[in-house]
Amino acid sequence: MTDAAKLLLERVASWPDEDIEKLEEAARQIEALRRGEYRATDDELRAIDEAIAELDRGEVASDAEVRAAYAKIRGA
Repeated sequence: MTDAAKLLLERVASWPDEDIEKLEEAARQIEALRRGEYRATDDELRAIDEAIAELDRGEVASDAEVRAAYAKIRGA
């Protein structure tokens, strides 16, 4: 463990319980990723449900819209 990590963990003891719970959750997520597991958050699951609902309603991007979105992401 690095010295910086050790110092951080020492300071955690003075954090409020709410912040410690957030750190614990982040650590659990990191451990799960290291094991090759992934569990979507409630926000991610809601976004997936909304995307499926949009598809069910026929709200589909055109090929040109998809190309434009990829170009924007890639900075082209």
